[in-house]
Amino acid sequence: MRFLFRPPAADATGLLRLPWHQPLEQWDPALLLEVPQRGISRHVVRFVANNGHVFALKEIHERLARKEYALLGEFEEEGLPTVSVLGICVDRPDDQEAILVTRYLEYSMSYRWLFSSPRGEHSAEQLLDTLVELLVRLHLAGVFWGDCSLSNTLFRPDAGALTAYLVDAETVERHPTLSPGQRAYDVDLARERVGAELLDLRFGGLLPEEIDPFETADSLPPRYAALWEEVTHEQVFSVEEQQFRMAERLQRLNDLGFDVGEVELITSEHGARLKVHTRVAEPGQHRRELFRLTGLEVQERQARRLLNDILAFRAWLEQKTGGPVSESYAAHRWLSEVYQPVVDAIPPELAGRLAPAEVFHEVLEHRWFLSEQAKRDVGTAEAIESYISEVLPRTPKEVTTPSVIAGHADD
Repeated sequence: MRFLFRPPAADATGLLRLPWHQPLEQWDPALLLEVPQRGISRHVVRFVANNGHVFALKEIHERLARKEYALLGEFEEEGLPTVSVLGICVDRPDDQEAILVTRYLEYSMSYRWLFSSPRGEHSAEQLLDTLVELLVRLHLAGVFWGDCSLSNTLFRPDAGALTAYLVDAETVERHPTLSPGQRAYDVDLARERVGAELLDLRFGGLLPEEIDPFETADSLPPRYAALWEEVTHEQVFSVEEQQFRMAERLQRLNDLGFDVGEVELITSEHGARLKVHTRVAEPGQHRRELFRLTGLEVQERQARRLLNDILAFRAWLEQKTGGPVSESYAAHRWLSEVYQPVVDAIPPELAGRLAPAEVFHEVLEHRWFLSEQAKRDVGTAEAIESYISEVLPRTPKEVTTPSVIAGHADD
């Protein structure tokens, strides 16, 4: 047998003790981690835990395994929203298929989990919009998915919204650019697969009665067309409007979750033409700014929410001190006096159910809700106590919860 690993290879050392010579279906259940409500797969997929991390193992033909290994590594380096690949095991005994190893996306959830969750605040429309944003981002990068579906996607909570990540890349093709026909074919495949998956949820009693699987799936192509047009169209306007129109367009793209890579503005006596080249990587403007100020690594919408809270805290400090307060000083005080107390208040038995930044966002939302009910500002301390006793326990244990994987770390 041979193993190929991407750095950091230290993640793989504990996995080498697993019985790679056996078919995955024959592995001792004691070695495996049960992942609830995961998506449908045409291959044998198993999950294991090692050194505090969860890994997905998929048996697949060696040619496809090598292709997916290379593509996922390439996508990760470019910052595309995909799972991270660790390695592959090839040349297994008795002509067995290869095994592709990927890192399970921390704090992520499958579409089945989202619909079965007792909290259930995520709608089918929200899932579709998130999936469409992922597909547009991949198409901008010249990636033809070939099997876009809810099952091949993982979703992460992001400040009340969701962010989607590609999981399965065995059908992916990479091109310099995609033709309209290639994009349309990919979208049509997605429509068919999403319709079947929603119908499966209906048969399983997980889909709300008011949601029609086929009508919902049929709404995917127009959603895609609208977002693609918004992100890629060239804008024509008068020279006098160019500054205003350019700022408006860039802000609109940022609001949609896209960073701008290059702006091309061509002016003539007849007017101005604006073409924006969108960055295909995950949006990172607010994430980078928050990390610079606090050292926190969070998702984009979470970062935007936290930065707004820092801004409000800075204004409060300036009002209190009667003078200007530097951005870095305000961020340092906010981190220690506002953010960290919320994170520290999470009891051990509930830790890991949501990312700390998502918990902070939900506490802010809960504080607003309680204040509306009480007709007064209830304060953060009261909001934390209520949130931890009434809201957070309703979030089921996530597969990568530290307490869940601790019992498997030495398997």
